[in-house]
Amino acid sequence: MSTAVDLLTFGESMVSLRSAGPLSAGGSLAMHVAGAESNVAVGVARLGHSVSWAGVVGADPHGEYILRQLRSEGVQVQHRLDTTRSTGVMFLEQRTADLTRAFYYRAGSAGSTLSRDDVDLALNAGARVLHLTGITAALSPEARAALAYAAERAAAEGVVVSLDVNYRSKLWTRDEARAVLAPLARHTDILIASDDELDLVASAAPGGSGSLGNDDAETALADELLGRGVSEVVVKRGAHGAGVHTAAGRFEAPAVTVTSIDTVGAGDAFTAGYLSALLDGEDVAGRLQRGTVMGAFAVSTAGDWEGLPSRDELVLLAATQSGATVR
Repeated sequence: MSTAVDLLTFGESMVSLRSAGPLSAGGSLAMHVAGAESNVAVGVARLGHSVSWAGVVGADPHGEYILRQLRSEGVQVQHRLDTTRSTGVMFLEQRTADLTRAFYYRAGSAGSTLSRDDVDLALNAGARVLHLTGITAALSPEARAALAYAAERAAAEGVVVSLDVNYRSKLWTRDEARAVLAPLARHTDILIASDDELDLVASAAPGGSGSLGNDDAETALADELLGRGVSEVVVKRGAHGAGVHTAAGRFEAPAVTVTSIDTVGAGDAFTAGYLSALLDGEDVAGRLQRGTVMGAFAVSTAGDWEGLPSRDELVLLAATQSGATVR
């Protein structure tokens, strides 16, 4: 009989081919696994929790690579093989030290066929936390329906539902995202968004957000979400840290100071840390602290998730100065 995991997530994982410079100039490409949900799954698993990822991959070497990588990280996989569609691929171009561009080749991919039946099988095994992202809803009408069903079923069964907006402008417009994601808030316990994504799940601040300061607009949007039943509105601000709005008040945490070399996956790393601390029973301040540490590991190491720490390594960034050597 299956045992409930600490965290369940589902979505599309792809093969990511990374360049060290302009793609148009050619050169070697490094192969990685990419996907917001699987990034979070690996991060939470490295911190010692039981984690399951559900998704669809093609019956091809790319799909086999993804499954092998996730399993090697201790992530349980509940997957379906699609023999008629290919696994999605993306190229990441390090255009400058401060700018990375993504090029997707995922339209009609195996991952976009994620269905309600796939979600049912995954949820039947049980989970303490279900983590979702808005990316899944952008893949196809079928995946969109599966996401909505998952949030509604999990909430009804008392599972903690985490939703990261994770807006991708190359997949859909802001208006399309808002129409789909805003209704999901009523099933969400923990709503995670960048500071420029809150208006995709809540209406504009009274009088229009342009009439308020950024901080006032954020508070108004967060208050609306709290009034609709969200327990925690978590706002990611990158190098400016993160904040959480709750009924008990507002909490803030600065970013951990590190040398940034690769920002891809930093938001997912933060989310992994935040949810890990939630599973451990930490208070909001403790969740924020672990989230910012995980984000710092992500930006100061190469890859979406490759440099994420184990639980024992969490103390490294807090205990060392820049350039230090631990002996």
